[in-house]
Amino acid sequence: MKRRILVLLLALCLLAGLISGCGQPTAETSEPPAEDTAPATEPAAEETTPETREFTDSTGRTVTVPYEVTKVAISGPLTQVYAIPLVGELMVGVSNYIAEDIALYLPEYISTLPELGQLYGGKGEMDLEALLAAGPDVVIDVGDTKDGIAEDMDSLTEQTGIPFVHIDATVEAAPEAYRMLGELTGQTEKAEELATWCEETYAMMTDMMAKVDADGARKSLLYCLGDKGLNVIAEGSYHAETINLLSDNLAKLPEVVSSGLGNEVDLEQILVWDPDVIIFAPDTIYDTVATDTAWQQLSAISGGNYYKTPYGPYGWLSSPPSVQRYLGMLWLGALLYPDYCEYDLQTEVTEYYELFYQCELTQEMYDNLMAGAMPEE
Repeated sequence: MKRRILVLLLALCLLAGLISGCGQPTAETSEPPAEDTAPATEPAAEETTPETREFTDSTGRTVTVPYEVTKVAISGPLTQVYAIPLVGELMVGVSNYIAEDIALYLPEYISTLPELGQLYGGKGEMDLEALLAAGPDVVIDVGDTKDGIAEDMDSLTEQTGIPFVHIDATVEAAPEAYRMLGELTGQTEKAEELATWCEETYAMMTDMMAKVDADGARKSLLYCLGDKGLNVIAEGSYHAETINLLSDNLAKLPEVVSSGLGNEVDLEQILVWDPDVIIFAPDTIYDTVATDTAWQQLSAISGGNYYKTPYGPYGWLSSPPSVQRYLGMLWLGALLYPDYCEYDLQTEVTEYYELFYQCELTQEMYDNLMAGAMPEE
C-alpha cells in the first residue's frame, strides 16, 4: 500500500513539473518583438493643375493664357469663320449680326450669341466694354500677319487684361492655323481633323494645277466687285490667293489695295485686260452685264464666260478671306478646268459643310449656292 502511494506521489510530482514547464516562456518568446525600423511611407502628394501656361503665337509673342481655355472671343468675321468649326461652343460672342441667310448654314446657338464688334475690317470697332463683360479667357485674331499686329495685340492685352493672340492663316497655312488653334484651346483632335482635310484638299488642287500648267491650259481671269463691277482684287492682295492659285490673275497693278474692296479701275482697263473668264462678287452687276453694251465688248461677257461667286454662309473667294476659300478652290477648279477635275464638286462641298458646320446640305441649298456659279446645262 505504501508502495502504491509512493508511486502515485511520484506520478503527481512529474505531472506538476510538466504543467509548470508548459507555463514558462521559452528563450525565443521571452524577447520583446523587434521594432520596425523602416521609415513610414509618406502619403502621395496630390497633383495640382497649373493655373496658366505659355502659348507662342504667329508673331513670335509668348503669351500667358489659362491652362484650360473655356471661353474665347474672336476679333472679327475672318476669325469667326475659322473658329466656329473648332470652338464655336466656347465663343462668348460674334463679330456682327448673324442674318437669317447666314444662320441657315450654322449651328443654331451661334445666332444667340451677343455682338462684340471687330478689330479690323471697317465695320465697327470692337466693343471692349461688352468684351470685358463676357469674360473670355483669350481673344483670338486669325488672318494676315500685317505689320504692327504684334504691337496691336500687346496693347490690347495690356488695356483689357485679357490675352490677345494672333494666328497667321494664308490659304496654304490653314492646316497649321487649325493646329495652333487646337493647341491654344485644347481642341486638338477636332483641329487635326480640320487641318487634315485642308491639307488633302490643297494637295489635290495643286496637283491638278501642275497638270494644267504642264499643258499650258491656265485661264486668265478677273475678279470684279463693287456696285459698278469696277473694283478688282489685284494679284498681290491677301484676298487674291485663291484666284492666283487657280488662274492667271490679270489685275497686276503697281499699288495694291489691301482691303477686300479691291483696287478701283475703269472699264477701259478691263477691256485692255480682256480676260478669258470674269468672276463677279455677290451683290454686284452680274445680273445686268448681259444687256450692257459696254460690258458686251468683253469676250468673256459676249461669250457667256462670266459667273457669280457662291456665298454662304460667307464668301468663297473673300468677304472675308477665310478657310471658305477652300470652297472657292474646289469651285474654280471644277469651273475652269473640267477636263482636269477628278473630284465631284457637290460631294466635296457637302462634305465641307458637314465637317465645318455640322450642316446637312440639301439639294435645294446646294442649288441656291451654285446659282450663277456654273455654266447652264
